[in-house]
Amino acid sequence: MTENVKMPTHVAIIMDGNGRWAKREKVNRLAGHNQGMFAMKEIIKKADVMGIKYLTVYAFSTENWKRSQEEVGGIFNILVKFVASELKELSDNNVKVHILGDYTQRVPEAAINSIDKAKKVTENNTGLMFNIALNYGSRTEIVRAVKDLAEDVKNGILTPEDIDDEKISERLYTGQENGNIPDPDLIIRTSGELRLSNFLLWQSAYSELAFTDSLWPEFTPEEFEKIVMEFTNRNRRFGGREGKI
Repeated sequence: MTENVKMPTHVAIIMDGNGRWAKREKVNRLAGHNQGMFAMKEIIKKADVMGIKYLTVYAFSTENWKRSQEEVGGIFNILVKFVASELKELSDNNVKVHILGDYTQRVPEAAINSIDKAKKVTENNTGLMFNIALNYGSRTEIVRAVKDLAEDVKNGILTPEDIDDEKISERLYTGQENGNIPDPDLIIRTSGELRLSNFLLWQSAYSELAFTDSLWPEFTPEEFEKIVMEFTNRNRRFGGREGKI
């Protein structure tokens, strides 16, 4: 790694293209999701080696429940398998697992138990924070935050004048309940699609965006590193005129 390079603190990834990869390879969709889990494992390792402090992946959105029951059940089975096979290595590498989203609603019990175990085993780790956005939708997240603030106003804890950007940020999944995770510096989307798909909409106000045609199962650590290093050369203004990283 080049010395004195300002690495992003937080990288988020929209892992897209499992289904298209499966179709191209003439295998079923679950095989695509399974291959995607292997890709995710390698990216976690690479992010850790590169010194990135936070890695967030969009694993299952609130809209993904519209998919077939077979596919949804299979995705959660793959998650359970991933935790069972990789948790020790994650913990040994000082990775801390967090969940963004309401994973206690509709999610199969086996997956909830696996998630709880991963959080418990890694809760004292101090290395890479690996955030899994699960049963996550950014609009739902913002509505949840607004309702929390409205309750505080109703109960006299806050006044409407107290509510600002910081107060809203604190109530998001990335806020106080998860230690105030910083907004992503860089959001990467695979598969050639050019949209955020209801992912970290509030947090991405000044995020840099990167898109690749690679389908998620074929997204390599080398391509990840290339995109991250390209980010370090961007001139970030954060709404001002003078650029800074």
